[in-house]
Amino acid sequence: MDFDLKSLHPLEIRLLRHVAKNEKITVERISKELAYKLGQCNQAFSWLSAKDYLVEISRNIRTLYEITDTGKDYVSKGTPEVRIINLLKEKGSLRMPDIARELGLENKDVGSAFGQLSKEGILKMDADKNVEVTEKDLPGRVLLFVSLLTKGLERGILDESKFTKDELIVIKANSKKRGASASPFKIIEREDLVYELTDNGNKVKNLLLEQGLTGEEIGGLTPEMLSSGSWKGKDFREYNIKTPPSRVLLGRRNPYSQYLQWVKDKLSSLGFEEFDGPLVETEFWNGDALFMPQFHSARDIHDVYYLKNAASAKEIEQPWLDQVSETHESGWETGSRGWGYKFDRDFTRRQVLRSQGTVLSAKQLHKAKIPGKYFGVARCFRYDQVDATHGADFYQTEGIVLGEDVNLRTLLGLLKMFAEEIAGAEEVRYVPGYFPFTEPSIEVHIKHPVLGWFELGGSGIFRPEVTKAMGIDVPVLAWGLGIDRMALMHLGLNDLRELFSPNIENVRLRRSK
Repeated sequence: MDFDLKSLHPLEIRLLRHVAKNEKITVERISKELAYKLGQCNQAFSWLSAKDYLVEISRNIRTLYEITDTGKDYVSKGTPEVRIINLLKEKGSLRMPDIARELGLENKDVGSAFGQLSKEGILKMDADKNVEVTEKDLPGRVLLFVSLLTKGLERGILDESKFTKDELIVIKANSKKRGASASPFKIIEREDLVYELTDNGNKVKNLLLEQGLTGEEIGGLTPEMLSSGSWKGKDFREYNIKTPPSRVLLGRRNPYSQYLQWVKDKLSSLGFEEFDGPLVETEFWNGDALFMPQFHSARDIHDVYYLKNAASAKEIEQPWLDQVSETHESGWETGSRGWGYKFDRDFTRRQVLRSQGTVLSAKQLHKAKIPGKYFGVARCFRYDQVDATHGADFYQTEGIVLGEDVNLRTLLGLLKMFAEEIAGAEEVRYVPGYFPFTEPSIEVHIKHPVLGWFELGGSGIFRPEVTKAMGIDVPVLAWGLGIDRMALMHLGLNDLRELFSPNIENVRLRRSK
């Protein structure tokens, strides 16, 4: 069997020369012994496996926990629960907004801490809504959490297999896999792969040794090398002079951009009016107008990006500010009891990157025609672990339908159109969901031929707390669907990242249907 040594990359050559038959080859070993970076190890393993020079002999998935900047902040300043207890021991009793202001914490963080500590009998609230601390000691849960934070700071990475049962319960409650910036710990799933040299790999290794190829050969001359003469006496990698020349290709529109325009044209032809808005929004429109409480853990559904050193908005339009504020506090005239807390009018003016397309629907409500149909294609920003179906920024197609006669059946018909006609899915299912601003709420899922079932997006009928505060007294259907994911089906892709690939060849090969 002939082996093409010229096609080997220097990373492959160095690795093959370094290992021996029947030795275990791992990322940790190659990183340490050859000073390869993680990406270089994975590249070399992938290339050599494809050529049958390496073979995988075992695979083990480990769950690790890495302390985040938030966790490091907890170590230096104390966790919110410990800081709240220490403050109340010093000051006596305080209202929750005062606690947040004294400690520089978010209202929602104080609310979450109070909820848990009150259940455990550590804190209580009197009739005047003042919070005070009891004489009980800190619960073991808090002490264990502080211990884990200290270990995380010292070691950086903690292995799940080394935890006790109680430690595992505590760290899972304080960790996130996606959107971990506001969480003390980040969950990392790591695959430990072990390889061995194959018979072919061993033969290639011997050939490399015989011919004196080291992987240190020069692959290209630089002006500095020519100027200094450092190239003299060096070995050079061989070049293939039979490599074909580059093709001459005519330009055309980006397939994804073309698809987005096709979706807009289709919805416009169905009588929908398009709306749009700025990328930077206030907390009022991004969450408060959608009846998402300022303190509640439901707000954590959206891990927003805040603007560094940004000034707050000067004002929020009236009467929407007053009506939304009263709706949160007491329910206003919506028939609801509201959330029962003091609405923070400074917090609501804070600016964030738009985390959901529904913000456009909220802003459209008070100026919408009845009956009316509206849509938008909105770029949104939400911290997420990037993979085949998730991105840190993404597009949603957002819309509302207002009218006396619209109902759940109308909504299901719209979802069917999006899933089948716009995404091109053949298998669709609808499952109950939860969103703070709709009731009932529905998620639509589609089946991808390679990725399997995944969520296309959420929808529902806006709650009265959302619509009446904006002057609307008829049913309003709403949806926010991931148009990036619809494009996966429509363009025949298997990974969202291909929509934004810097690989121009991949872009040329894709055409919108």
